[in-house]
Amino acid sequence: MADGAVSEAARVLVAADKFKGSLTAVQVAERVTAGLRRVVPDVEVETLPVADGGDGTVAAAVAAGFERREVEVTGPLGEPVTAAYALREGSAVVEMAEASGLQLLPEGVFAPLTSTTYGSGELLRAALDAGARTIVFGVGGSATTDGGAGMLAALGARFLDADGKPVGPGGGPLKDLATADLSGLDPRFAGVELVLASDVDNPLTGPKGAPAVYGPQKGASPEDVAELDAALAHYARVLAEAGVERAAELAESPGAGAAGGIGYGALVGLGASFRAGIDVMLDVLGFAPALARATLVITGEGSLDEQTLHGKAPAGVAAAAREAGVETVAVCGRLALPPEALGRAGIRRAYALAALEPDPAKSMANAGPLLEQAAENLARDFLR
Repeated sequence: MADGAVSEAARVLVAADKFKGSLTAVQVAERVTAGLRRVVPDVEVETLPVADGGDGTVAAAVAAGFERREVEVTGPLGEPVTAAYALREGSAVVEMAEASGLQLLPEGVFAPLTSTTYGSGELLRAALDAGARTIVFGVGGSATTDGGAGMLAALGARFLDADGKPVGPGGGPLKDLATADLSGLDPRFAGVELVLASDVDNPLTGPKGAPAVYGPQKGASPEDVAELDAALAHYARVLAEAGVERAAELAESPGAGAAGGIGYGALVGLGASFRAGIDVMLDVLGFAPALARATLVITGEGSLDEQTLHGKAPAGVAAAAREAGVETVAVCGRLALPPEALGRAGIRRAYALAALEPDPAKSMANAGPLLEQAAENLARDFLR
């Protein structure tokens, strides 16, 4: 063993997120395992792909033993799409990106003012229909900025303009909202534990709100951002005027701005509670018992950077491992954190594909073999 402190009877837990655009979390675990075993053929490896509530959350749940269920719902542009959720013994994991995610848009096409979360509401209803009593609602990777109005409309809410007609889809038309009625919402939510799982704690509107911070990555121009921010602020006011409990307060609460404000819709309309996505998912996936069996944890994601330190999967995994006294190392595509920042996060060392192949396009195209090579290097340092 070159510099690690792991015994020869090492039991490795691979708990990494996806490398976005190149490898799924399951593929990351497979490649890391292959690389480790090239150096230490009989090393004991347990894999637990993880996610923080964003895209890839359902896949992580399925890898942990949940059943994958598919349903046809309304996509962000109003077209039908096939979306999946995960179910196990009355617990469901629903990922809004499956129904309303950016990855569902044609390449180069954005609809920041009119994309809708209607399909996310349909996906939640499908989970209820399947008997879910606890729903983890992972939100992230959205194409939408409609404050969850589309989701709530799919579940029975009514949002009308001054002529008594339903407002159009998306966040932009909410500027025309005159009355809101949530009395028709699916009553089953009263008996369901709904957990809003997100890695962001932004409020609904303002300088740190959903339109300002995340609108540009969904194709919103500065003018669109201003229009969406005003429309969502108006939406919250109309809900408050309609007597919706804590409507104004919840617009300012952490997580309200998640996934284009769908967090607000879940909090104000569906009685959701907000928790950091990685913490929720580690509980759901059974991380604690897997960690108890491990002497070394390997985590990672595509880019280890400043965002990682604010609720992303590797930081959550490393924090839990440090609390349990288990050392953590990381693999990544790109490393943009100095050693001291990694150390503060509880990560002993990171192995980046960019160190093996500096050309980003080549690194992504050959991510699998490069990751195996990185895992070999890791094994030489920590397992021999």
